[in-house]
Amino acid sequence: MINRLLVANRGEIARRVFATCRAMGVETVAVHSDADADAPFVAEADQAVRLPGSSPAETYLRVDLILDAARRSGADAVHPGYGFLAENAEFAAAVTDAGLTWVGPPAKVIAAMGDKLAAKALLAEAGVPMLPSWTDTDEIADFPVLVKASAGGGGRGMRIVRTADELAEAVASARREAAAAFGDGTVFIERYVERGRHVEVQIFGDAHGRVVALGDRECSIQRRHQKIVEEAPAVVPERVRTALHEAAVAAGRAVDYLGAGTVEFLLAPGGEFFFLEMNTRLQVEHPVTELCTGLDLVGLQLLVAEGEPLPAALPASTGHAVEVRLCAEDAAAGWRPATGTLHRFAVGAVAAEFGGLAGPGLRLDSGVVAGSVVGVHYDSMLAKLIAWGRTRAEATRLLASALARAELHGVTTNRDLLVRVLRSPAFAAVEIDTGFLDRHPEVFAPLLPADRLPITALAAALAAAAQRRATAPVLGGLPSGWRNVPAVSQTTRFVGPDGDEIEIRYRLDRTGRLAGWSSTSAAEESAERPTAPTVALVEATPDRVVLDVDGVRRAYRVHRVGSAVFVDGPDGAASLAELPRLPLPTAAVAAGSLLAPLPGVVTRVHVQVGQRVSAGDPLLTLEAMKLEHPVLAPIDGVVAELPVPTGGQVQTGAVLAVVDEKDPR
Repeated sequence: MINRLLVANRGEIARRVFATCRAMGVETVAVHSDADADAPFVAEADQAVRLPGSSPAETYLRVDLILDAARRSGADAVHPGYGFLAENAEFAAAVTDAGLTWVGPPAKVIAAMGDKLAAKALLAEAGVPMLPSWTDTDEIADFPVLVKASAGGGGRGMRIVRTADELAEAVASARREAAAAFGDGTVFIERYVERGRHVEVQIFGDAHGRVVALGDRECSIQRRHQKIVEEAPAVVPERVRTALHEAAVAAGRAVDYLGAGTVEFLLAPGGEFFFLEMNTRLQVEHPVTELCTGLDLVGLQLLVAEGEPLPAALPASTGHAVEVRLCAEDAAAGWRPATGTLHRFAVGAVAAEFGGLAGPGLRLDSGVVAGSVVGVHYDSMLAKLIAWGRTRAEATRLLASALARAELHGVTTNRDLLVRVLRSPAFAAVEIDTGFLDRHPEVFAPLLPADRLPITALAAALAAAAQRRATAPVLGGLPSGWRNVPAVSQTTRFVGPDGDEIEIRYRLDRTGRLAGWSSTSAAEESAERPTAPTVALVEATPDRVVLDVDGVRRAYRVHRVGSAVFVDGPDGAASLAELPRLPLPTAAVAAGSLLAPLPGVVTRVHVQVGQRVSAGDPLLTLEAMKLEHPVLAPIDGVVAELPVPTGGQVQTGAVLAVVDEKDPR
């Protein structure tokens, strides 16, 4: 019997496990780095133990520190969550050797499946279909191929290679990324299937020799080989579903599987499928299976770890569930991770958190709350939003609407991309595969149309005017900027979401009505200026502005934090920065400077000072959030400066390189 459980993980998965523990009467212990001391999962645990260390990311990888935390807190069991040490056989063995209950498969199973090359050989003998694979690059004659990390998953250390000339660099880059993420740079290569779909089966095994399939999931919408949209069940013919389940159960039985696991397959366009890997842990996307079956998979993990058998009768999958991973990243800028403070994190109409949804509705599994600080040490995922409906279309519509209306202020997220994917005709028609995002560049466009940004900025300006009048020490009843002779408009300047400046000019009459307005921006100056809509002011408070735009009433929610202004309207959301009316002089960087978008480490420098480069050429590689991010030349020119050497650490805004458009020769 488990009485006190330590979760050797952080963020959303720690909160998810704690929720089940509270429902089952199990006490909880959190472990945390210094960077996570104020995180929600730490506050929700019954006890919390600090993990000391020089690096916030490495503290969760210290087996000795976690075992010491279990001893000091009196924990009698350990749940690994996912990521970090979840699929580390040595950690599983150390936990059981310490006399603690390990909530997961035995160490020997983790070791067997953790080496993907060995796993492929073992499961091939059990009849599980396999793709051809190689470890020697000289043996490869046909392309495209996929370079994969042997020791981990989650898309890290994975590269598509289409020509022989690209292979050596792809292998080297995959090895570096795999070593950084998993501590093991071993990679292998397998045939790449064009237009393949990523389909997986949830399996469960108990200590009494029973292995079952609890449904399947579609996980084909991916960025950088990492899943961002998942759904259950997969939309496949029943004959294919039956074969997938049989192959997954065969894989589990081949290794005497115990606990929760996932067998992942690549589904080819003709219906043929191939084994990809077995994840010996709970998956990030497990909530879609929970919503379709009504099972608590974490609860099942605990019962199986205590030696209990799986229920004799397991529920069938009903309805449809869709999950999205909300990540702190700029999808349109090469998936660049984002950092900062979440000034507001509000998702409306959520019926349950971390489980308990008993009908159509929304579930939120989040690692953050309003006020959380998003740093560079961990994965960029902030939360998962999941919808269950009677049909796929019903669940998708509910999820897209909730995402579009969510207030996510302070950190750039992939929300707009997720909404556009869910609303795309191709997604509705199940025309999906792992290359979906490459073929549909239209989903990278922001939800807010460019021609609606001036109206959104006007709402921000009017809310600021209402704020000034609300706090005015004298004559607070007069409209902002009112004069007897209306000769000069009020002017407010913002920096828009794309970094361009937008200027809003408006006048209010003595009754507070909008007497006129106009806008100027770089986008308007570079294109034919559209006809400005007719706008009337219906209501303006510091946090809400209602405008009548060409006869249609539109409400805008406005949230201000210092000079940052966040506006959520019917067309989409915008993050603006109000510029001071009398700006102070600031130091300018050299023309052609490339600045670090976030803190990180320069792992490689590809060029030399004085070298000619073309737009798009790689200059250096920056590692942040365990991923490599190439820094490319923005223009044709000559490298004038490279101030950061290989191995150098940089902060946001640091100059990484300077490219001179003029040839000094």
